[in-house]
Amino acid sequence: MKMGLTQAVGGDAGIDYRLMREMTLSAWRNGKVSVSELCDAQPELRRNAEFCGRPLESPCPVCETDGLVEVTYVFGPRLPGHGRCVTSDKEMTRLNARKQPSVGYVVEVCTDCGWNHLTKSRSVGGCGVEAVEGVEGVGG
Repeated sequence: MKMGLTQAVGGDAGIDYRLMREMTLSAWRNGKVSVSELCDAQPELRRNAEFCGRPLESPCPVCETDGLVEVTYVFGPRLPGHGRCVTSDKEMTRLNARKQPSVGYVVEVCTDCGWNHLTKSRSVGGCGVEAVEGVEGVGG
């Protein structure tokens, strides 16, 4: 099952980037930003979106296809420098149980046109194993 940061980490703490997303899309609609600037997902991000992304119900805001997914990355101590792309509930539960605090980032990516935008960030882990009680998985 593909993992989403929002479902895995309880609470509402974190940063939401929806306003920045809307400003970016507004600039594109007003001709201030080109499609090539919006749809610039790097090859690794596109691969992770295709194979690890959690499908979203809404269409891509640029090309209007159903290829919109969320990809979650976690950065922190003893993780790869490029971060860890979270691919399962089990992996997110393990990361959330770590004593070292990390930061998770959710990126919205279109697998069709390459649109991508950071949508959320929040703390992951830092509390020990007790922090994972009641963690819900992906799906609903």
